[in-house]
Amino acid sequence: MKNFKLIKQNIPTQPFLDQIDSIANAWAGSTGRQDKIMVQREALAIPLRGLRKSAIGGRKRRDVHESRWTTASKQYSFFVQFLKDFAKERNEILGRAKIVCLPAGKQVYPHIDRGEYYRVRNRYHLVLRSSLGSWMKTGDEEVRMREGELWWFDNNEVHEARNDGDQDRIHVIFDMLPAELEHEVFKANPAASKGVLAN
Repeated sequence: MKNFKLIKQNIPTQPFLDQIDSIANAWAGSTGRQDKIMVQREALAIPLRGLRKSAIGGRKRRDVHESRWTTASKQYSFFVQFLKDFAKERNEILGRAKIVCLPAGKQVYPHIDRGEYYRVRNRYHLVLRSSLGSWMKTGDEEVRMREGELWWFDNNEVHEARNDGDQDRIHVIFDMLPAELEHEVFKANPAASKGVLAN
């Protein structure tokens, strides 16, 4: 397969799920994903890392490379540590990250993640809950991602997902920049790369 790669298996998922369950109305805090992105309108999200708004300047949001931890991330220490550890292990720089819930019977509609931000980054999915396995299609390839699996996939190709199970499908979705691209990406604003690495 060229559009998918299984990176890890058998990652314990319960500590992640317990942390979500420990927070009252966890999914109600942010509705931007379903309100503003039509192809994502059936999904819920908890942003952990988002674009750094002060760095937007005259760029479109999809071209902004700088990112930062959200206020909400302070409640999700287990997720934060996992993301930091995985970035260090892969020698990559964390970008945006979110916990995403796709309720039973819902879908993410076909789309491509366009823009300079996505062009240079790797997209990962960590599957925390999925009763039948998470069906996803990218290009002409399909997979079923299982609980406890961490996948890379090519989000520069047309992709879509659906939850054909009987319970919420919960993933951690995050982007990382290969360290060797840091200078190319942040050369226009050297201070930005220091901020990204510090976070």
